[in-house]
Amino acid sequence: MPGPARKPALAVVREGNPGHRPPPDSVTLPPVEFDEPDWSKELPESMAPKKPEEPAREDDESIEHFQQRMYRFEKKMVDYHLKRQAINGTRFVKKRASQEWQRIVPVLQNSVGLGAVDWSIVVDLCICVARLEWAEHELSREGLIVLGQRGPARNPHTTIASQYRTQIKTYIRELGLSPAARTGLPGREDGPDDDDPFD
Repeated sequence: MPGPARKPALAVVREGNPGHRPPPDSVTLPPVEFDEPDWSKELPESMAPKKPEEPAREDDESIEHFQQRMYRFEKKMVDYHLKRQAINGTRFVKKRASQEWQRIVPVLQNSVGLGAVDWSIVVDLCICVARLEWAEHELSREGLIVLGQRGPARNPHTTIASQYRTQIKTYIRELGLSPAARTGLPGREDGPDDDDPFD
């Protein structure tokens, strides 16, 4: 009597470059020295808004009319604080993105090398890191739970932080910025100038 049918073996797919095979010439790019971007152009800052003046009730003004003016003032104050928050966030992100650029670009140039086509990826990585830190900063300041129109709700910055964290993980894998990712990327070998295919 035949035994139970055996399931076909599943193929194992390995990520990275476990065999440390040299990359084909078709993906080899000439190394370049990256200039740090002008973060003021990459991340333009809004103009500082003028703070609204709180209205004072006039002698002959009805309470209903004064309440309407106060309501409009409160809405303007909310808009004012949101714009100030955006300006502060932009300033933080510009400074933090510059710090991240200075930290990772030398590492990448000495490890896997950087080509001209990689410039935008590195810029976006630095911005993502800075925006993630700003979102976490706001979470610490506001709390995980905030008061929404329907009552207590999850702070929207948790979603923002999660999205940036996911994107950063992709860049870490592609650029080899973690121990696991580096094992799958070929290192740059120092050799004689004659071995440089772009000389």
